[in-house]
Amino acid sequence: MTNRWFTYDVRVQPHHTDYSGVVWHGTYIQWLEAARVECLRSLQFSFEEFVAAGFDLPVVDLQLQYRQSLLLGDLASVKTRLEPQQGIRLVWQYEIENSLAANEGARVTGQVTLVPVSMTNRKIARRLPPPLQDSLSKLHQYFDIKPEAQS
Repeated sequence: MTNRWFTYDVRVQPHHTDYSGVVWHGTYIQWLEAARVECLRSLQFSFEEFVAAGFDLPVVDLQLQYRQSLLLGDLASVKTRLEPQQGIRLVWQYEIENSLAANEGARVTGQVTLVPVSMTNRKIARRLPPPLQDSLSKLHQYFDIKPEAQS
């Protein structure tokens, strides 16, 4: 397992909240995706290239644990990291913290699992073309995941 996290910061805006100024639960899911996409983009792994190669990376599992709400005006740090590869599955871990409240820990924790799907037949791809496999290798290098940790 890696201890390296990618951090994506977001200020809680009115459209992120319910009528009482508490972050609406679905907003957290949007932030997870934004953090994941920006992490990939920072490593020159863009979803656009993946789609152009004929593949999609849909979410097949999503788990969230809500510990404490974020409020209008808070600064959220969405931290994400990729776990060692489990076959073709890409498992991402998340922690969302309030950057303005030091040392309070994660407000929300979660895990999202993605799998590569061929856009031609809509089936799970058992193997990826070399350029896409190279992109996944860059991800593993960034998160310092050793090849022997992959299955």
